[in-house]
Amino acid sequence: MEQFKYLKTTAVPLPIEDIDTDQIIPARFLKATTRDGFGENLFRDWRYNSDNTLKKDFVINNEKYSGEVLVAGRNFGCGSSREHAAWAIVDYGFRVVISSFFADIFRNNALNNGLLPLIVEDDILSKILQQVEKYPETEVIVDLENETLEVPAIDVKQKFEINPYKKTCLINGYDDIDFLLSMKDEIAEFEKKHSVK
Repeated sequence: MEQFKYLKTTAVPLPIEDIDTDQIIPARFLKATTRDGFGENLFRDWRYNSDNTLKKDFVINNEKYSGEVLVAGRNFGCGSSREHAAWAIVDYGFRVVISSFFADIFRNNALNNGLLPLIVEDDILSKILQQVEKYPETEVIVDLENETLEVPAIDVKQKFEINPYKKTCLINGYDDIDFLLSMKDEIAEFEKKHSVK
């Protein structure tokens, strides 16, 4: 996974509540066995017409919006447990999703795949969405090391919480196996000290 420490970027607003994993990546696109290529089908049924042309009014297809942060409505990632939803979001190029609530399984899948699900209060989410929709050039700053989110244009600066283990993995670009491999010397030393003779 790619390391994540600090991000300063514009954002894409998606003010829809209860976005489920089938809307994020429809089931018919789950046939691949690797994580590559899922981004092209992110929000497929919202992004494309039945003839595979882009829907120009969908926000991700709007050239004025770009960036590595997706700002979504409440209850993002509900529905099935498919890990492919996180794969699609990361493959598309997002590093952070901001919402006021995430489904537990989606949140864990996101963290396991290098995507930060960042929770804010409903009123803060509303302010960020309104700002980004009106001013697409608005910058969002995510400082993972210090666990802060900033949107200077609207004087938002707040702390967020993240599991310390998952924070370590994101900062170092580790998945669970990489984390264990990073500790191989400590594990070997422990084994040496506690081996039965």
